[in-house]
Amino acid sequence: MPVVTQRNEITTRVPARLDRLPWSRFHWRVLFGLGTVWLLDGLEVTLIGSIASRLTEPGSGLHATDSDIGIAAACYVFGACVGALVFGQLTDRFGRKKLFIITLAVYLVATVLCAFAFAPWYFFLTRFLTGTGIGGEYAAINSAIDELIPARVRGRVDLVINSTYWGGAAAGAALSLLLLNTSVFSADVGWRIAFGLGAVLGLVILVVRRHVPESPRWLFIHGREREAERVVGEIERDVRDRTGAELPEPDSEMTVRQRKTIPFREIAATAFRTYPRRTILGLALFVGQAFIYNGITFNLGTLYSNYYGVASGIAPLFLVFYGLGNMLGPLTLSKLFDTVGRRPMITGTYLGSAILTIPLTLVFLGQTGSPVWFTVLLLATFFLASAGSSAAYLTVSEIFPMETRALAIAFFYAVGTGLGGIVGPLLFGAFIDSGSRGLVAVGFYVAAAVMALAGVVELIFGVKAEGKSLEDLAAPLSAQPAKVSA
Repeated sequence: MPVVTQRNEITTRVPARLDRLPWSRFHWRVLFGLGTVWLLDGLEVTLIGSIASRLTEPGSGLHATDSDIGIAAACYVFGACVGALVFGQLTDRFGRKKLFIITLAVYLVATVLCAFAFAPWYFFLTRFLTGTGIGGEYAAINSAIDELIPARVRGRVDLVINSTYWGGAAAGAALSLLLLNTSVFSADVGWRIAFGLGAVLGLVILVVRRHVPESPRWLFIHGREREAERVVGEIERDVRDRTGAELPEPDSEMTVRQRKTIPFREIAATAFRTYPRRTILGLALFVGQAFIYNGITFNLGTLYSNYYGVASGIAPLFLVFYGLGNMLGPLTLSKLFDTVGRRPMITGTYLGSAILTIPLTLVFLGQTGSPVWFTVLLLATFFLASAGSSAAYLTVSEIFPMETRALAIAFFYAVGTGLGGIVGPLLFGAFIDSGSRGLVAVGFYVAAAVMALAGVVELIFGVKAEGKSLEDLAAPLSAQPAKVSA
């Protein structure tokens, strides 16, 4: 039980109790119940990339142009930024569980509405609403995952979870091969079914998610220490019953002053005054990955169709390989982020993907026929980029205090994605629409430069976070005045 030292102040071992747990069925439940948000986002983004060329064809029922596809992508990303900021603040105030249920419900309603799109303006609106749900998911989900997963495996678990984005992407592309087959579905029906399938997946996730508990770390700081103790006790009993393991005594405790809410000005001061270098780091990582990913992925279907003559019904086949290649990056390299370390691995993946973008662009400029070599280099580039991108979410989730964690994720996602993720799709969409390979090549080179800059920032400001408790990386604001740190 927590020791009450004075009014609204408690001493607790909850963080240490969670970090010492062996991997168990409970952690798998967290993995499947929360981590599957990335499947949804991967499905959403790739569906647009896969069906983009179909939406611009006569008979699709949408009457969209290539530029409209870029605008729809930007609306989705802008909605995600807004959703992250709005729901992120609510997540820190009202709890992780309440918000990860609400945000999933927003996504479900909005993606169903996408299926009934009849004009570009309506499609822009529904994509914006879908984005708000997904953006809110990131803030609620990533904060909850890191607060429930033991410190020793936090890096690899985060990257494996993030890799499921590309499982969703590959699934979305594979489904599109069937849904875009006009011998099975008419041109104005198949792409609508694609959005309906996203809603079905969301419903399945909602059922699993109901059994994931509130974060005990959030509970004890917000005056609900008895509930935090009960949740951790239930987790410990489940672990003992299923693994037969004898749990060691927690090796640390902490004293916190409980608060219901924390003023936004205090949160802002924490980011910009207490941890300025970490703030620069988070922005650089998010801008880099958002630009290259949103710019290229949202427009990949139209790029294959316009520059390689790939039919809209066949283009998703290339996106299946693209998704699987991206998924292999985090899966293959995830353990190294806990062993070799965060800084060398993040730096290497960002700089490595930037370097590989150069031969990718040269092949694109010099080849007008088969897209095979372009696809091979694309897979190599994003094998590294996907691991680095996943680590960006891990980084901002673990290097700021618990009370600000969800809003920190939201802030860096919103600002970084707003700068890179909105500009990227609009820029690439316009370049692809121009019909000029030279302009598209400029887009690739800009993406490489932004990724390289982020890699240099990580090399300078990166935090050695592997194996460390969240509270050791950034003391909770309620525990003691935060000290200036890297």
